[in-house]
Amino acid sequence: MSATVRTLPELRAAIDVVDGEILHLLAERGRLAAEVGEVKRAADETNFYHPDRESEILRRLMAENPGPFSAEQIATIFREIISAGLALEEPLQVAYLGPAGTFTQMAAQKHFGRAAVLQPTTGIAEIFLLVDSGQAQFGVVPVENSTEGSVNLSLDLLLDYPLHICGEVQLRIVHNLVAKCSMDAIQRVYVHYQTRAQCRQWLAAHLPQVQLVDVPSNAVAAERAAADAEGGAISTTVAAEAYGLDILAASIEDNPENTTRFLVIGKISTRSTGNDKTSLVVAAANRPGSLHALLSPLADAGISLTRIESRPARSAVWEYVFYLDLLGHRQDAAIAPVLDALAQQASFYRCLGSYPRAVF
Repeated sequence: MSATVRTLPELRAAIDVVDGEILHLLAERGRLAAEVGEVKRAADETNFYHPDRESEILRRLMAENPGPFSAEQIATIFREIISAGLALEEPLQVAYLGPAGTFTQMAAQKHFGRAAVLQPTTGIAEIFLLVDSGQAQFGVVPVENSTEGSVNLSLDLLLDYPLHICGEVQLRIVHNLVAKCSMDAIQRVYVHYQTRAQCRQWLAAHLPQVQLVDVPSNAVAAERAAADAEGGAISTTVAAEAYGLDILAASIEDNPENTTRFLVIGKISTRSTGNDKTSLVVAAANRPGSLHALLSPLADAGISLTRIESRPARSAVWEYVFYLDLLGHRQDAAIAPVLDALAQQASFYRCLGSYPRAVF
């Protein structure tokens, strides 16, 4: 016996019923979030945002997801629900590398949701300054790209300021050629230097004769192209829409897996979630084998390093500090004693933070 096939009006009516149920549940969740805020204020708790708690919620929902929506779609939907709930408690002030339309803004929205109050800055250093001075509760800064490597300014500023890393965001980077004119009419392309490097092959193949003009961000590139009748830009879809530009060629990055990792900085520390990273800066004595000796306890304990990056130490010529990312939280029973031993052996040691790994 064949199953009953519902008509289109019947299906739409069923969807209306479900939407009503979702609306009532969202209202109840909002009331609970507001009540949480009242409890926190009564207890004089100043921190309303807990990235460790949010990470656990999203991972649980992704694991319990029965479909047909993908786990990433579920995480995206619930991040916005959580963001709206947090705004009922206290709106978050988040600084990012502006102007509007940059990848950093997209990373900030991915991590905090659209209910957060995003503050554009003119440079990465300003993000650190705003968070350190309390004018923003959190900041989002780029730290490394899978194609072009580390953002050295961010690494240096992590040492200059007494802030903590309390989260990370991984953003798939898609570059687009945008303009108000046709591709044949373009004489100049405004482009950020890292973006230019990530699209080097495409530019050489399709626009070998055009002038490449350096700008401080992808959003500024779109802004400049909007004011230039013969100008194009390599920018984001968000910036193209904001400045009324057409997308002439989409996804022109040379590496289709091009991804940038961003760090969330703030003044809070997070507890262990069981799915964390820890970032350190260490220096070894300047003698043969010192770095190997410094890192051996990590290997002996089976602790996985996901990244190691050297930077010149500003205290002495030809000496270096090493930025390390490892899997685990500094409070984990398997991690804490190893880090204590590492701190005693290193000539310089600083833990930049332990934080939940990027959810999606």
